[in-house]
Amino acid sequence: SSSERAGPLPSAHPGVRSKGGRPVSRVPPTHLVYLHGFRSSPRSFKAVRLQQWLAAHRPEVTWWCPQLPPSPAQAMTLLQAQFERWPSERLALVGSSLGGFYATHLCHRFGCRTVLLNPAVDPARDLAAHVGEQSGFHAPHERFRFEAQHLDELRALKVGALRRPEQCLAIIATGDELLDWREMADYYAGCQLHVIQGSDHSLSDFDQHLPTLLDHLDLST
Repeated sequence: SSSERAGPLPSAHPGVRSKGGRPVSRVPPTHLVYLHGFRSSPRSFKAVRLQQWLAAHRPEVTWWCPQLPPSPAQAMTLLQAQFERWPSERLALVGSSLGGFYATHLCHRFGCRTVLLNPAVDPARDLAAHVGEQSGFHAPHERFRFEAQHLDELRALKVGALRRPEQCLAIIATGDELLDWREMADYYAGCQLHVIQGSDHSLSDFDQHLPTLLDHLDLST
């Protein structure tokens, strides 16, 4: 990706704030989790970029970016088992696309501070056309099956209004070519919103928005 070849990692700017404000008394996180999207992997350029920033500026924070199984139910079992081992008030979560859908569910359950990057609002609808054999985005030779039952598993994970919407920041690009930014903005209207004019689904200009993400997660240096 072109973003992986971008220049030096940006420093976080504590003055950046998203609309809506947030609690100021939270303790810094000790764990940061990144959830990738459909057909993606821990090699996602946003995951790599975030991990690089963490290693350079906050090496004491534990990083976890698991390869998520195709089954949403199995993915959630994996994630919840790990989350239950960590104190939610010291946990920061980032989810992109389908990973944003999972992160919404986890934010609702655990109340952890969360950033969503172009999150999928209704993945059961959007992925219905993708049932069958699929290939990994970063490793096309790696094949997996996305089953019809996985759509039902996605429907079972959808949540209503978040219990603690102030903990959640949705970063949404109007230029998203895969998901409807208006649907995202409407669904997450109760949360903090950071709407980007233009950009794309993968947020290829991710570095520009990294300070906003870090600030919401209380990781600003």
